[in-house]
Amino acid sequence: MNARVPQDRPERAYDVVLFGATGFVGALTAEYLAAHAPAGCRWALAGRDLAKLERLRERLAAIDPACAALPLLRADAADAAALRELAASTRVLATTVGPYVWYGADLVAACARAGTDYVDLTGEPEFVDRMYVEHDARARETGARLVHACGFDSIPADLGAYFTVRQLPEGVPLTVDGFVRSNALFSGGTLASALTALSRGPQTLAAARRRRLHEPRLLGRRARGPAGAPRFSRETGTWALPLPTLDPQIVARSAAALERYGPDFRYRHYASVRHLPVAVGGTAALGATVALAQVPPARQWLMNRWEPGSGPDAERRARSWFSLRFVGEGGGRRVLTEVSGGDPGYGETAKMLAESALCLAYDALPDAAGQLTTAVAMGDALVDRLRKAGITFRVADAR
Repeated sequence: MNARVPQDRPERAYDVVLFGATGFVGALTAEYLAAHAPAGCRWALAGRDLAKLERLRERLAAIDPACAALPLLRADAADAAALRELAASTRVLATTVGPYVWYGADLVAACARAGTDYVDLTGEPEFVDRMYVEHDARARETGARLVHACGFDSIPADLGAYFTVRQLPEGVPLTVDGFVRSNALFSGGTLASALTALSRGPQTLAAARRRRLHEPRLLGRRARGPAGAPRFSRETGTWALPLPTLDPQIVARSAAALERYGPDFRYRHYASVRHLPVAVGGTAALGATVALAQVPPARQWLMNRWEPGSGPDAERRARSWFSLRFVGEGGGRRVLTEVSGGDPGYGETAKMLAESALCLAYDALPDAAGQLTTAVAMGDALVDRLRKAGITFRVADAR
């Protein structure tokens, strides 16, 4: 991993810019920053509709009167010149504008070119792999840290596996399995991103192949994130269904970059379901959704059911929760750990994105640049921030 370039870049106007601030999760992230950004933080709202930004700023002023003076920056995801200007104005740029495979590439390019740290909420493997191939080398030259998947995809899995590994012996083969449970609902934007990713199977495979051609080989070590098989988990007392998400890839990339994961590391990621009929029904529903995503009219019908910008109300979010349990083994030791919190898709995702941006802006972090995972870029500093923000990281059992 290359060290970051010396900090000889000119001073930026802002510490953090939030792009896509008027979307559903964007507005929640703005509210979190209004309540928790440190004194003296120079942050701004960005988006394509100034009128919507102004209405959001009025709401934020009710949280903190100082927000009445928040700068508003107009930029469209399709305007590459405006995005370059936006990236050059800030030290860290956080974006909620997806599906990222359609709307995210120009902003990543602008940040890589400007040496600007970047965080997003993507769970789209194709997008992450394309951005690695196209912009990792340039980001390492400029010192930019490009950190994807800074929400429920994939912080709980990535930092939870990181936390679990730190409870296990060093220098030995390690295995970690993660088991997700939640009662949360999704928003229109999340659905649009998921359906877009599911509909692009050939493009996703092609992007993964191109990435493998560019990535340096891991010599003397091995790090894997294979799909597991459906099974009953004695450790959690639930049925475990393999989840086809970005999370195992992110965890495996952290393991490849950090020797603390040992000479041979394997991570598997599951949905955790208590009752067998629910597990069977969930598997059938996932298969049906994947099939429908391949048919453009059916995919559009599903997207129209939940418009982007819509999502569960505050009362429903307050009742939502998530738990991600990990079973880690190696060197004769076995640990059960847990990462848990409230509404994963929106309240906690907004918190994770905002704290990731603030972590990059203010904390002492490892010297690293290019496309990075949260564990590699921020590690302990982000775990500490999230714990203080109310997300639990705990050891439930160790033997």
